[in-house]
Parts: sequence; C-alpha cells; structure tokens
Amino acid sequence: METSSELALEVPIVSARYARRFVRFMEHRGVKRHTILANTGITDDMLNNPDASLSMHQVMDLLRQADWLMTDERAAFEFGQQLDLPSHGLLGFAMLGQENPRRLVSMIVQYLRVGLPLMDMELESTGSTFRIRLIDTWGVEDLRPCLTKIYMGSIHRISCQVCSHFHFQFDFPSSASLEDWQLLAPGCEFEFDAPVAQVTMPLKGSPIPKSEANLEFLVARTRCHRKPGNLEADETAMQVRELIMSQPGRPCTTENIARRLDISPRTLRQHLASAGTSFRELRNEIRESFATLYLKDTNVPLESISEKLGFSDQAGFTKAYRSWTGKTPGDVRRQARSKK
Repeated sequence: METSSELALEVPIVSARYARRFVRFMEHRGVKRHTILANTGITDDMLNNPDASLSMHQVMDLLRQADWLMTDERAAFEFGQQLDLPSHGLLGFAMLGQENPRRLVSMIVQYLRVGLPLMDMELESTGSTFRIRLIDTWGVEDLRPCLTKIYMGSIHRISCQVCSHFHFQFDFPSSASLEDWQLLAPGCEFEFDAPVAQVTMPLKGSPIPKSEANLEFLVARTRCHRKPGNLEADETAMQVRELIMSQPGRPCTTENIARRLDISPRTLRQHLASAGTSFRELRNEIRESFATLYLKDTNVPLESISEKLGFSDQAGFTKAYRSWTGKTPGDVRRQARSKK
C-alpha cells in the first residue's frame, strides 16, 4: 500500500524512545547531539517525554542527518542489534514468556510491523525455516539501506534465542568486506546486491525458557489451547495464523491462503474445523490484536487503522471492533491515553 502522502508523513506514529536510543548511539560514536538533531524539528523535550511520538517526516530527517555522519556503513546494523526485547517495551518483555519458537517469531514480526512501522514485513515459513522480507512502503529510496540494516540488526538480536543461523540478503551494495560484516554477527551469512531484502533463519528446535513474570500481552493473542488431535490440522492452523499475521488486510481470504498452502479452500476449512477453529475466527483474533496495538501504542488515525486491517471504511471497523471487545476504538484509545 502506498503511504507516502504528505499527510501520512506528518502523523506521529513512532515512539520517541527509538529516536532517544539512536541519538545516544550516535553520541557514543562521537557525534554531538545538536549536530544530529539539527533541522529535524526534534527537541530534547520530545526525546525525554516517554509518551511522545515522532512523525515519519521527523524520523526520515533524523536518519538523513545521521546517515552522512556515520563513518562505518555497518553502524545502522549495529544500532539495530541494540534494539533488544526490552528496547521494544512491555510487549517485548511479554514475548519472553512464549514457549513456542514458531509463535515467538510471528509475534516479533507482528510487533515490529506495528510498533516500528518504518518498513513493512512479509513472513513466510517452510518447515522449521522462516523467511522475513522487508518492504519499503514509504518510498524512501535514499534511506532504504539504512532502514534495512536497522531492521536486520534488530531481527538478529531478538530472534537469536530461537534461531540457529541467519542468512541476510540486502538489495543494495556494500563497500565493506563480508569478513567485516561477520564480525557483527559471527556464523551468519551476508549477501549484497540480492534481488530482495530478506533474512532466512531456521529454528534451533529447543523451547524458550518461561519468563518468571506472567506479563499480559496482546501481540498475536491466540485462543488455540492445544488439544490432542489431528497434528496436521494443528500445523495448518498455525501456518494460516502466520500468513494472516503477515497480511491482515483485504487480500487475506480463504482462497488466497489456500493457494499459498497449495491446498483447496475446502481442505483448508476442514483442517481448521478439525483444529477447533475457522478462518474467520483466526482472522478476527489477529485483527483485534493488531487493532488494539495500534489504538493503545500508536497515534495512527482510526481511518488508517481501518484501511490497514482491510475494512472498506471506518464505520465497518468500529462495528467489528465493538463486536469483538464490547468497546469502540475511540473508547479504547481514550482509556489508554488517560492512563499515561
């Protein structure tokens, strides 16, 4: 979806905590704060406000200002590696409590798509191997290499607990040697001038330790408590959930999902029924989780949320959200703001 209109660029959508960490990162590399913030419209008060959000325009100006100040082209990837789970906030901590590595990877992708919406991501899985493709939805060609490196670095940092190997592919060149890149991520593969920007990573196969803190989380909330039964149906349900997460909007239909799984729509419905769910139920659960994240953690307008989730208008989204939660989107956003 094209999102590069001037109006969209001015909407506050990115938490200022990311900019605050980025400025500190640059300061540690010897760049003065006033030099980084010059002509960006970002003030110290904004950076120090835990509830502040920045517009895409401000983020782009900040990254452009810093890009020419970086003497090492690997710096953006290195900054991404500092964006660990705690850096992404409470919902990031909640991910630690997931015992299912496959679900954790899906949750990571979903959270980044909502909490750090500078690039979009498509998630695919084949067996125990995941592939995350990065997509420039804002049309910021000059900043695409910088953003791609930041995302790749963060994906590496927060996925290394469940993935055994990473193959990074960048769709632009690099003057640094592969050996220099591997110093940042030993044992990983780096490929430049690739057809697409993506990372491929197989799961380790070992469970994730439970977090002692029983934190409530919204990301990828699921009601599928596993029961003894048809393992093939359960696997299909999990794959459907991951595909819906990667694209919860209008193109996400039973027919499209069945085509991607190389089965008929009828077989898909049968598998989901055997797993105790349905396509409609899975899609609504994920849409509700996405919507609640947008409403509580971002300032994205309701009209934009409606479009992102595949509704033809805001009225349809409001009606659906009320049926899911008993509250209107406006009520949820107002309550979230009143608690801050």
